[in-house]
Amino acid sequence: MVIELQRLYRDTWTDGLILIKGVLLCRSIELRWANNERNISCVPEGVYPVAIIQHPKFGECLQINGVKGRSGILVHVANDALKELRGCIAPVFASGGNGKGQHSMLALGYIIENLRRSGDREHVIKISKSSKS
Repeated sequence: MVIELQRLYRDTWTDGLILIKGVLLCRSIELRWANNERNISCVPEGVYPVAIIQHPKFGECLQINGVKGRSGILVHVANDALKELRGCIAPVFASGGNGKGQHSMLALGYIIENLRRSGDREHVIKISKSSKS
């Protein structure tokens, strides 16, 4: 299954739309682009393998693998990119601007449910710049 993340870059954070099979599931919040620097940058655009994992701190979440120069990148629950993220992605149902969102736990659960229902054993995330500004 392919998860699409279409991004809109802002000065201090990054907004996104998360889609599966062209259907909008939720939005996302991330840190700003900072040349892929660990803990302070969003993930570079590209296609990466994704796995559902059980993380000791964040519980059930998604792990993004294969990012050059980075490790430990997750899609996990967070409602404030600037305070709660260190290079990871947070799905949200409503974005409030300035890197903040709402209902992240519900949004992540919805993504994981869709991945499980697909029956696919392998998943990828395709991250790209949005064509809309």
